[in-house]
Amino acid sequence: MLNDFVAIDFETANGEKSSVCSVGVVIVKGGEVVDSFYSLIHPRPDYYAWFCQQVHGLGYDDTCDAYDFPEVWSELTERVHNYFPYMEDSEVPFVAHNARFDEGCLKAVFRAYGMAYPDYVFLDTLCASRRCFGKTLPNHQLQTVALACGFDLRQHHHALADAEACAAIALKIL
Repeated sequence: MLNDFVAIDFETANGEKSSVCSVGVVIVKGGEVVDSFYSLIHPRPDYYAWFCQQVHGLGYDDTCDAYDFPEVWSELTERVHNYFPYMEDSEVPFVAHNARFDEGCLKAVFRAYGMAYPDYVFLDTLCASRRCFGKTLPNHQLQTVALACGFDLRQHHHALADAEACAAIALKIL
């Protein structure tokens, strides 16, 4: 059973994966949620696609004064290191629902800012759900899987709410 991990979710401003405009993180240690973190992020590139705004409700006015990604990531990694001081960056497992998206966003925004990427390990609750539940669920969307794991996701596409749901799923099936 996975007991120590960081559940993470990004929302993006547009079709560019580097355009992260919010991040939600839930830190799990010893099988218990010990901390959570949410931040708006000034996206790069700095424009909002209509579709993305319809999904998460964020827009230019929400993030125009937000910190850039490097400042937000610095605060986030400091929190993670407070709980896992014995682990290197690349040893702390990140968990996401459809990890390919969130890991892709993280790699893209690291590239956009010229930051060295520490080869984080990502685990995927979407893949785990397909293995665990198979065809017993109507689909494997985050809110469906969360409910099957006993978590009622009420603010889908809010980065922290999605990270909380992902953490609840991971604690049940990873």
